[in-house]
Amino acid sequence: MPRRNGQRRLLGANARRQRRSDGQRLTPATSLHNRCHAQRQRLAYESARILSEQGDTEFERARRKAAARLGVSDKRCWPDNEEIHQALAQQQRIFHADAQEQVLSDLRQRALTAMQTFAVFEPRLVGPALDGTASREQGVHLWLFADSAEEVVLELLNRGIPWKQRDGLFRYAGGSTQAHPVLSFVAGDVPIHLVVLPRHAVRNPPLSPISERPERGIGVTELTRMIAAD
Repeated sequence: MPRRNGQRRLLGANARRQRRSDGQRLTPATSLHNRCHAQRQRLAYESARILSEQGDTEFERARRKAAARLGVSDKRCWPDNEEIHQALAQQQRIFHADAQEQVLSDLRQRALTAMQTFAVFEPRLVGPALDGTASREQGVHLWLFADSAEEVVLELLNRGIPWKQRDGLFRYAGGSTQAHPVLSFVAGDVPIHLVVLPRHAVRNPPLSPISERPERGIGVTELTRMIAAD
């Protein structure tokens, strides 16, 4: 019997040490992690709502607006682009499934027509119209590959398509950032954005703002199959 009591005392001591050890895990860093996790979720949801309502494509701008609205100044608790993108896709599935399906169908048809029009520049569909989160205001984004933007401009002129031009900044693997011309026009009520990249960028395109990996997109054949499957 004494031996059994000794075992009980040993087990009790071990349990007390385990409880103390568990309590020690509740460090300030753990508390910050738990608090940040909840705030990141709230900010991701609010950022996604801003993107959806305003037809914006700038994750950083939406994230800053959301942080200001919710009063979260600690950037360690801000969601990354992937978290915001997941929240946006979830909101669309829950609240706008039927409408989103129709929007995507229309956008992808417009994209296919534009890609066939500019087939000489090896177009690739990228961005929200491809990943399924696009709004009509965001429109269609295409990579075009040419020796110079003037080649694409000449094609627009020959087809009588009015356009606006700006420069966009795009990140590449290795950390470099380059400016490329973006030629935009409207097809019906859908904005079409043509990003003119140098021909060698076919092998090394700009990074996706979501995955941080080279955004290769899909060509005419893949898009045709996607539309048929939809």
